[in-house]
Amino acid sequence: MNNNISSLFSQSKNNVYTYKILKDLTVNVEVQHNPFQLELDHLFTMAARINPKRSFLFVSKVLGKHLAVDPYLSLLSGAVLSLLLYNDMREQSDPKITALLPRILQAMSSGEGLAEAYHELMNLKLVLPAPVSFIGFAETATALGHSMYQVFDRGAQYVHTTRHDIAGLSSVITFEEEHSHATAHRCYAQSEGMITGNDPIILVDDEITTGKTALNIIREIHAEYPRDTYYVASLLDWREDAHVQRFADLEQELNITITVLSLIKGQITVDGQPSLTHDPMTLHEQLADIPVDMIYLDHLFAQQEGYASIDGQGHQNRASLMTGTGRFGIGAHDNLCNTISIEKAAQSLVEHRTGQRTLCLGTEEFMYIPMRISSEMGDGIKFHSTTRSPIYRSLMPHYSIQTGDTFPSPEDSSVTNFVYNIPEGHYDDVFVFLERDVPQERIQPLIDVLRSKLFQQIHIVICGPQMVQEKGIDHDRT
Repeated sequence: MNNNISSLFSQSKNNVYTYKILKDLTVNVEVQHNPFQLELDHLFTMAARINPKRSFLFVSKVLGKHLAVDPYLSLLSGAVLSLLLYNDMREQSDPKITALLPRILQAMSSGEGLAEAYHELMNLKLVLPAPVSFIGFAETATALGHSMYQVFDRGAQYVHTTRHDIAGLSSVITFEEEHSHATAHRCYAQSEGMITGNDPIILVDDEITTGKTALNIIREIHAEYPRDTYYVASLLDWREDAHVQRFADLEQELNITITVLSLIKGQITVDGQPSLTHDPMTLHEQLADIPVDMIYLDHLFAQQEGYASIDGQGHQNRASLMTGTGRFGIGAHDNLCNTISIEKAAQSLVEHRTGQRTLCLGTEEFMYIPMRISSEMGDGIKFHSTTRSPIYRSLMPHYSIQTGDTFPSPEDSSVTNFVYNIPEGHYDDVFVFLERDVPQERIQPLIDVLRSKLFQQIHIVICGPQMVQEKGIDHDRT
């Protein structure tokens, strides 16, 4: 199966692209601003969704969420978005970036030289002219926000919102994402300086449709921690004129500046409404006897001790959460420790690879650190993540999401997870990254899904301390 297959589309002379998603659903995209002249077909494809609020979904080819990608492509997509912020805040171009940017864009377009372009950019150690705080939106933009933040050598902080309810901690910001399948966002920034003060805040999402989520959080922040400047950064910006006006209205109301940055700015119109029903949970009656091992990396990563998340059934999950993810806020002092831990983790996991074609899977919000680890595990690596997002599946030849599997989240069995486009027998082995250890019965449904994909080896990588020893699975503290 070609995981990069795109929806069939046609382009008119006035920068309008027509995407035929299903026979009764068409989306027209009018591109109004494309600062890097990127090909739309390199950035996204499209799919239908079973959601009365919105019938379709832009399926990113660069995020590493629903489709498998080279992990360096995901890291570069956030890095390139950060360059728009860098130039805007400096109010002038940087000759170093001017020289490097064509190579970055060529790498993203061709898929060649991605690692070299990424490391060359990171070696520039860019510094913004003023301190800033990045806030990435869960779940899809946790890695995107982190990769934007990571470009800057100092003067920046990062925190991502979370769906987790952490016992004993109060969220400094709580807001709703109305159009989402999972609406509640919490923000557990532990440093007072993360949100307070007058430094600019950069809100990061993978896509802006109406901008209502960004406006909600700006109002929430400004009510408690007012400042002059906000940025909203996103790969795609599809706001209509009325939505853009709402940003201008809020600027005037609060006497603030809101700057929106995106790789693509345009508007969309939808023709048709598909008649879709929920896909049944995939059943795997015949499962291959594929070996599974548990690899523990907790000795490499700092843990947020003493806090338990509360699942949808009111149970507390007491296993440690990681500090380096950004869920509790990180700054420049954390970056070196993170990098060292990631390098050591990659070195140890390479020894466990059993073939030349390896899939690495992040889980829900836990994307950036698995993405970074997988980027350093050698050639033949593809990365994407499990998700809470339900997407309609179809075997139509041009359709982007052709297969999908459903299972209870290992983090919270009351939450349904999905993983898409894993062809049977396509990969030799798979590494699944979990932020913390969970009971064996919570992992088993995901293991069953992976066994149906005919991997030669399944590796469950736990970045938190081991809870219990389970029979029948090889445990390795590598």
